[in-house]
Formats: sequence, structure tokens, C-alpha cells
Amino acid sequence: MSAISTPAFSTIDDVIARLRAQSYVCDRRIATAVYLADRMEKPILVEGPAGVGKTELAKVLAATLDTELIRLQCYEGLDEAKALYEWEYPKQLLYTQILRDKIGEVMAGAQTLSEAVDKLAAQEDAFFSERFLLARPLLKALRAEKRPVLLIDEVDRADSEFEAFLLEVLSDYQVSVPELGTLKAKHIPLVLLTSNNARELTDALKRRCLHLHIGYPDAARELEIVREKVPEAAEALAGQVVRAVQAIRELDLKKRPSVSETLDWARALTILNAQSLDEQLLHETLNLILKYEGDIDRTLEKAAEILKA
Repeated sequence: MSAISTPAFSTIDDVIARLRAQSYVCDRRIATAVYLADRMEKPILVEGPAGVGKTELAKVLAATLDTELIRLQCYEGLDEAKALYEWEYPKQLLYTQILRDKIGEVMAGAQTLSEAVDKLAAQEDAFFSERFLLARPLLKALRAEKRPVLLIDEVDRADSEFEAFLLEVLSDYQVSVPELGTLKAKHIPLVLLTSNNARELTDALKRRCLHLHIGYPDAARELEIVREKVPEAAEALAGQVVRAVQAIRELDLKKRPSVSETLDWARALTILNAQSLDEQLLHETLNLILKYEGDIDRTLEKAAEILKA
């Protein structure tokens, strides 16, 4: 039976409106990628610097569709067993111990070791059934009763061998379990893969996906995000914070501040009852958005220019 997949969004504007209802401010380019991925049943490969909203997009989509978010966090050394499924050997052993008397009955009559092995092998389906199958994220997404959002986070941290395996799963939306046969997806999940560009991904994976790069927003959209996420911040303060962050990103830094750090800064300044940003506050709170001492020193050298931005 073919997997069932009903489009989740009616138009691109529907995507924008429904994500906005979840306080996610997206531009039309992001909404178009989501709309096409939904209709074409293709994964989205979302690239860009850390903290610009890649993972958040998957979380918001799951909330928007009122469905489960299934997350596979990638890391070096991740293998198929951790991503797909494992057999619950402790549970199998426990059942074996509980049923040892029954096993004795099954083995009764065996005259040789070979006969005993044959009798035991005839019962192996009982111990390699779905009862003992421990589904990991990829298999959970394929077996979900309702179309889920599958987030494959930081795929660039996994090895290229795992990437090749992943490509096969995402091409057919089915997996083969030797003891059970082929397990096909009940619903084609809405798949997002994120990458921070720690390594170059293969052309094969890129061809399979719709590509979406989320960079740092311009000042107007970042201010809109701050107003949406930190409504308690004073209007003048929110504008100053955004202009300052935009100016800081233009400096030669080891790590530029992300959107999530902009929000943290706006919240912190609001907690401090700040109505505006001055040089003293900049000096006292810059560590909220910059994580390297060299970056902080370089920014403070330009404090006057940043505050005039």
C-alpha cells in the first residue's frame, strides 16, 4: 500500500500566516520552500550559520501541523542502528528466562545438537518480531500513524557513509529489516535536514533535497522578530539592539552574533529595565551576544560607532 500524504498548506501565503501564528517570522523565500517540500514530498536541506532559526523552523512546523516532531541529532560515528532500529536484547533475554520451561518443551525429542538447533531456529520469529523492535527516529517517522515532521539535525556532523544510507531511506521512504521484511512509510514525513557547513555534503544528497539557505536577517526583519519574541522590550530599545547587532556583524569577528543571541540581549536589557542602549550597558552586557574575548575587545573599540548606527 502506498504511503498516504495529504498536502498541509493550501498556498504560500497560508504557510506565512500559519507560521506567523506560531510567532515564527519568515520571508516568502522560506515559505515557498516549505510549500514546495510539502507538495513535492521532498526534504528541505536548510543551511546557514548557527542560531538563525533552522531547527526552530522544524519545531514550528510540527506545532503548526499539530503533529509529532521526531528529531535525529547527528554526530560523528552515528550509525544505522542508532538512527533506524535496534533489537531489545535485554527484553529478549528476559522473555527467554521467563519461558525457559516452554523452551524445554520445544526442544524435547531432539536427539542431536543439529536437531536441537533446527527446533530452536524454527521459533526465532517469536523473538525477532515487532514486540522486540526498538524503533529509532528514522523508523519512528516511517511508522507514525499521523504524518510527522522529521528533523535530521546537523547532518554535516555525521560521516559520509551515514549520509549515503540516509539518502537511500529518503529516496524510497522504506527500510528493510531482515527478520521482518520491508517496512514502508505509512505517511511521507515532512523532512528537514539542517547543516552548519561543518563539512561539504555530497551532491547526491543535495539533489534529493530542496535547498534553503537561512542567513542573518536584514534589520527590518530582525526588528520584526524581536517585536514578536520580546514584546515587552521598549520600542526604542528594540530598534537600538537590532541596529547594534547589525553593525557588530559587520566587524571581523570569530563568531558573529546569531538571531537567538539578539533575542537574549533584548530580554536581558528589558530585565535590567533599560529604555535605551548606552556605552556602559554595552560594556556590561556584550558577553551575552559575543562568546570570545577577542570579539568583545574588538567590538568595544568600535562602541561609539556601533551606538550611532
